[in-house]
Amino acid sequence: MKRIATFISYLFHPLIMPVVGVFIFYTITPLFYEFELKKIVLFSLTILTIFVPLLIALVLLKFNIIQSFKLSTAKERMPPLLINTLIIGTIIFKLMPRINTPELYFFFVGILGSNFCCLIMALFKIKASIHMTAIIGVTTFLVGLSFHYALNVTIALSFLVAISGLIASARLYLKAHNMAEIIVGIFIGLMPQLLTIQYWL
Repeated sequence: MKRIATFISYLFHPLIMPVVGVFIFYTITPLFYEFELKKIVLFSLTILTIFVPLLIALVLLKFNIIQSFKLSTAKERMPPLLINTLIIGTIIFKLMPRINTPELYFFFVGILGSNFCCLIMALFKIKASIHMTAIIGVTTFLVGLSFHYALNVTIALSFLVAISGLIASARLYLKAHNMAEIIVGIFIGLMPQLLTIQYWL
């Protein structure tokens, strides 16, 4: 069971969720976007939101700034969260204006807000579940898209809700978080997306 819980934690890691959100957008939007543009955007975001943070984490690990990729303490979380906040900010100010897509722009503004909230929590030694923050942020974005385009996304939404439950169960089973930290993570993922959704819905 521990292996399954660990597998779920890695498979649905928070780093992949921004790319998942963008992929969902391009999959369900009725608006036309050239394939080359979608490919460039997804490739750029994969590099910036997955591979760059992983490389930075390796450097932090080598210099003993973090003890493991699990980021078991609030103190260990601060450097990666700060770096990730800067990366998301760079994406918002440099990449998003070129794409000129309000839905994605404010999706990333919401992600930035969630990152910043997690960073503030870490400063107060509160370990909000970043796994839950990420999956709930994407789920909220999907709900917004369904209203925006008047689409029936019941199957996709059910899948994300089920995944959210699996992630929460896995994190609790591994004792990576307690229930309070799971709930705080859900709230931090939900609220920034709800606050920014009004600007494009």
